[in-house]
Amino acid sequence: PFYTRRCITEDLSWSLVTVPHLTELCLQHIAHNFEKNPILNDLLPEHQKKVVERLSTSLPLTVTANTVSHEEYWKRCCMERWQVCDISNYGDSWKRMFFERHLENILKFFIPNTTDPEQVLELIPLCKGYVRKLEINQFLPPLWDQKEESNDLSDTEDDAEIGEVYMHHYDLRALITALPQLEELHLIYDVKNCGMNFEWSLFNFTELDCSNLAAAVKMCRNLKVFKLTRSKVDDDKIKLLARNLQHHPCLLELDLSHNLIRDHGAQALGKLISHSRLETLNLCNNQICHLGAQALAQGLAESSTLTSLNLRLNFVEDKGGEAIGRALLTNTSLKCLHLGSNNLSEPTAAVFSQVLARNTTLTSINFSCNHLGLDGGKQLLKGLANNKTLIELDLRHAEVEQETDFLIHEIVWANREAVRLGSLQHPTNEPL
Repeated sequence: PFYTRRCITEDLSWSLVTVPHLTELCLQHIAHNFEKNPILNDLLPEHQKKVVERLSTSLPLTVTANTVSHEEYWKRCCMERWQVCDISNYGDSWKRMFFERHLENILKFFIPNTTDPEQVLELIPLCKGYVRKLEINQFLPPLWDQKEESNDLSDTEDDAEIGEVYMHHYDLRALITALPQLEELHLIYDVKNCGMNFEWSLFNFTELDCSNLAAAVKMCRNLKVFKLTRSKVDDDKIKLLARNLQHHPCLLELDLSHNLIRDHGAQALGKLISHSRLETLNLCNNQICHLGAQALAQGLAESSTLTSLNLRLNFVEDKGGEAIGRALLTNTSLKCLHLGSNNLSEPTAAVFSQVLARNTTLTSINFSCNHLGLDGGKQLLKGLANNKTLIELDLRHAEVEQETDFLIHEIVWANREAVRLGSLQHPTNEPL
């Protein structure tokens, strides 16, 4: 007889749970085909999030820029590209960080006459809604045959005189005038990591650069902060820039530190102070002497908006220091003044003794690294007798007698404490 044996096999690991829902299959398909058909805004919020989580960070910006607004996606883009990511410098926005740094990177490595300008211009419609600040610390010059042009000039500054046609940099006009949200612009006309290819002409902010930049900044109507530092900006260039900034509707902060500005440039800036809404002016480490300081003082006397002036590391001496002090006898806007390292002595301290006795606006003065001497210190102490507003007075290395310095510190500390206690008793009313 034949016997039939029936066996039933069963996959114990099989379950309906492992079968994806139709919704999941659709979302996977949308994510996989996002480049060809970027469907996102029509989905429910929870479905949008699932699609964004599956999107590749290598998708073209033409697809994602104005389609994907989810911060999680742009966080992944930033974290994969840069080791250090601090969004507190970008309004706590990952998307803003990505587009600002991406645009900055392209500009830092743009080579005139070699790089296609469209590489920058095609980004404008993608990033114009997100770029509020640009920090560009390098501008590359055009490529040129150094052997034919430089000969034996390479070891001297004479090669900076080589025709500017070879040395112009990227023209910012077309870009920044098309960025309506741009509020801060930080520029350094420098070349990083040039190594053995060093030439003085690599660090040349040319007249053409200045002309283009002046026109660009003038048209950038929402610009609030403009910094042009370490770029060998001289008097002629600063006069052109100042003329274009004189009636700017929004500019509040101007940083021209570490340049080559002398008295004629300072005179142009004095006019700018008196005819603009400027609040902060930084001229640290230039070559301004007493005539330039006197021009700045005249502008300061006429200004009702400037709150901070930095003249550290210049050559204003007592004629310039006294002029600034006299301007502060009538000025009622300036709060912070830095006159460190300007070869000041007792005559300047005598004028500022009157300032401290009469001015009720100044909260911080820096006289460090000057030669105020014993008498100068005593003059400042005398002026502070009834002062209730100054909360910082830096006299380090100013040759002031130790006892005088201690008494001045006591008064300034008492003013600071009074301000602190007043702020505790009368806290600022913030909207809920």
